[in-house]
Amino acid sequence: MYNHIWKKYLPIIRILMKRSISEDQVLDLNRIDFERAGTGRKAGYKFKIEFTDGKVGNVISGSPLAMHLAQVMLEDEGARQIISDDNFEMSLNTKFQLAIKHIEK
Repeated sequence: MYNHIWKKYLPIIRILMKRSISEDQVLDLNRIDFERAGTGRKAGYKFKIEFTDGKVGNVISGSPLAMHLAQVMLEDEGARQIISDDNFEMSLNTKFQLAIKHIEK
């Protein structure tokens, strides 16, 4: 459902993940993209994903948006390499801002 949207943002997400090693990054997403593809429930758009040792380190099954982002990241060779080298936390707030933080191993 959201995979095509995340694939559109993936190149910039990869760049911001690399930049997040020196400082936290924020990506403003287009709210309309997600509202068209989803159910329109605002509460369902908020999530946090922890990428630890190349895998998702927390439970995200309650958020289809988070699950699809994780799936797209794990299927992409470039993103998979980045998350296997370093740990990250990604969170989306209700203003459709994706925050990317590098977590020390």
